[in-house]
Amino acid sequence: MTALLILLALFALLLLGVPVAFALGGLGYLMLEFGGFSPLMVPQGLFSTIDNFILLAVPLFLLMSNVLLKGGVGRDLFAAVQAWVGHWPGGLAVATVVSCGIFAAISGSSVATAATIGTVAIPEMIKRGYPRSFVLGLLAAGGTLGILIPPSIPMIVFGFITEESVIALFLAGIGPGLLLIVLFIAFSMIYARLSPDYQPQPKAGWDERKRTGIRALPTFGLAALIIWGIYSGAFTPTEAAAIGFAAALFITGLLLRTLTWDMLKDATLDAMKTTVTILLIVAGAKVFGKAITLYRIPQDISFIITQNFNEAWLFVLVVAAVLVLMGLFLEALSMMLIMVPVLAPSLIPLGLDPIWFGIFFVIMVECALITPPVGLNLYVIQAVGRASMGEVARGVWPFLLLMLLTVFFIYLVPDIALYIPFKL
Repeated sequence: MTALLILLALFALLLLGVPVAFALGGLGYLMLEFGGFSPLMVPQGLFSTIDNFILLAVPLFLLMSNVLLKGGVGRDLFAAVQAWVGHWPGGLAVATVVSCGIFAAISGSSVATAATIGTVAIPEMIKRGYPRSFVLGLLAAGGTLGILIPPSIPMIVFGFITEESVIALFLAGIGPGLLLIVLFIAFSMIYARLSPDYQPQPKAGWDERKRTGIRALPTFGLAALIIWGIYSGAFTPTEAAAIGFAAALFITGLLLRTLTWDMLKDATLDAMKTTVTILLIVAGAKVFGKAITLYRIPQDISFIITQNFNEAWLFVLVVAAVLVLMGLFLEALSMMLIMVPVLAPSLIPLGLDPIWFGIFFVIMVECALITPPVGLNLYVIQAVGRASMGEVARGVWPFLLLMLLTVFFIYLVPDIALYIPFKL
């Protein structure tokens, strides 16, 4: 009963428009007061959140992705990929998905991925006869690859909450990320084949491929550097973010010469605003998590789940259904910070690997990014494409189904996620 009242109070605060960070932190503080616990846990929770080496990767990845966004890297990346696959059936759509995947391997942010590739791909695809709703849906869904293919800011936060290895989470995201890219590409090619408006593109010549490839080569090199460094253990995720930021400055400022001081200032301010928002939410969730732990809510819920859902598949199905519903009115990071501390104690008794569950959770969070009314990627693509929310929402549902299909596949074959981090 106590858990239900607390959840109702939290959802009431969120529906009243209270910012997520203050709803979580304020409710956590009240719970500590009414429970007779020391309120000193609040400043201790805030300090422990900020004073954390793992979370230092968040502002650095945001800085890197914003520098690349302002420096126009997406344009060069899209042109290079298009030169190689543009003549395929649905070639521009394929180029869009591949470009999203490559940029995702650099940025760690779905919003940056959607905005960077969308700025270039949306007008180009619409000009070539692709239906607007399909184009907008493809970019909104393609942007979500930014948080599944490593590096990933939500995976960093998940590792922080559960004290699991962030590197293992990063590596586990590679297989499902590639699977999702393949599904998006297959659907795009079939869609183009069946669409009466599709216009085939001529095959690019070797001169164009060479020219665009050389221009995009530093970006490919940056993606390879980050993935190799994390995979080989040459540097930690935080160090990877710092190296990536420095490399992004070098590429956009010195090699391509597309980044100005004003652009760098705007990129820094945007990264600072997003970082403050994320850290405030994490800090508020830390206080809330401490309070519900002292009230023994996670333990009680874990006991109820293991008693009533003693099959792993049933637990995963129920959690997926709950996350789909929560995704309709909660943004991605809030879902993770509210749900993971409650669900984590149930994983081991049910035989679920925490790293696998992290990937499952991130894919479900991806679904939340493209479900109205609060799907963040919908608003990004709506702004970039100057479209109505209805146009974007109509275009995303096939890709939402493909994400859920990916969840089904990784449940049937857990090694899609676990082979690279643990068996390779």
